Amino acid sequence: MIPVNEEIQIGENEITERFVLSRGPGGQNVNKNATTVQLRFDLEGSTSLDDEVKERLRRLAPGRIDKQGRLMIRARRFRTLERNRRDARERLVALIRRAAERRKPRKRRRGESRKARERRLTEKHRHAEIKKLRSTPRLDD
Repeated sequence: MIPVNEEIQIGENEITERFVLSRGPGGQNVNKNATTVQLRFDLEGSTSLDDEVKERLRRLAPGRIDKQGRLMIRARRFRTLERNRRDARERLVALIRRAAERRKPRKRRRGESRKARERRLTEKHRHAEIKKLRSTPRLDD
């Protein structure tokens, strides 16, 4: 079981991992050893996640989900298979955590009351009058 948060744990049977040859720097190691990890999480068949979290995952990562409903994460950042494997699992957990957090409902802003607006405008006009009286008088010929 892979713990995601207090409520969610993903079973190992819901994840498949495939190891393929990497690309980029690494010398002969890149040509010989399969260090890239392709982790697939069966989103449609998962019993660990409720429908709400699954829907948010679909919206968060639409390009990573194939036609069979499997979420794919490719990890090839590191040169070793184990570090890439750990990286792929950590990224999966982070993605599911983001999908699992419920957003707080937005509080609707209410406008000020009529009485408050009158007080604010009265004070504003009074302040403007005080500032106008401070200026030097203009002498018109």
